Amino acid sequence: MMLRRISSRCFSTASPPPPPPQPWLFVGLGNPGEKFQGTRHNVGFDMIDAFADSHGIPMDRVHCKAIFGQGLIGGVPIFLAKPQTYMNLIGESAGPLAAYYKLPLNRVVVFFDDMDLPCGVLRLCDKGGHGGHKGLKSVIYHYRGNREFARLRIGIGRPPGQMDPKAFLLQKFNATARERIDVALKEGVGALTLLASKGLTESARNFNREQKYKHIRMQTLET
Repeated sequence: MMLRRISSRCFSTASPPPPPPQPWLFVGLGNPGEKFQGTRHNVGFDMIDAFADSHGIPMDRVHCKAIFGQGLIGGVPIFLAKPQTYMNLIGESAGPLAAYYKLPLNRVVVFFDDMDLPCGVLRLCDKGGHGGHKGLKSVIYHYRGNREFARLRIGIGRPPGQMDPKAFLLQKFNATARERIDVALKEGVGALTLLASKGLTESARNFNREQKYKHIRMQTLET
């Protein structure tokens, strides 16, 4: 009898297995169609493609109005999406995707073009507003006003002179700017890979520090 009691106690104190890692949903903002490829407004799509290529994740499905792929990074499930709704309605894809996988919004990262950052400078943020970006407005609307999702801001710079911002967004990058963006995409892939394994806080702290120094170096070279 005593042995049974001791045995039952030993079994009852055994730790339960850890829960499976929670997935991440990465959503790139952009417009569908060949004529928009390579434009400033589509760098969110470019980041999805760079991440998928780096990790061998095929983007070969259509799911919730998005070109979609999924893979594992260090055992963590990653869902990648390029919504095909056009920018102003992109929440019609981003909202259902998060709901379909029952993901809290702190497991969603949205990639988008940002004119408030110099071309090729990135920022990884845990939340924020829309800053006038119509794609982000749509995402926030379809998340029922909740802004507590992470963002990877991809700097594209400001339009020169009196150029219409809409025309600027739909232009392709010149050779110098394209080179900066391609470097930034590689840096973004590294940060997102770290995010998948270490979480947002650690990856954002290290990455944003590096990007701040990069911004300073760029300003020094331009003066």
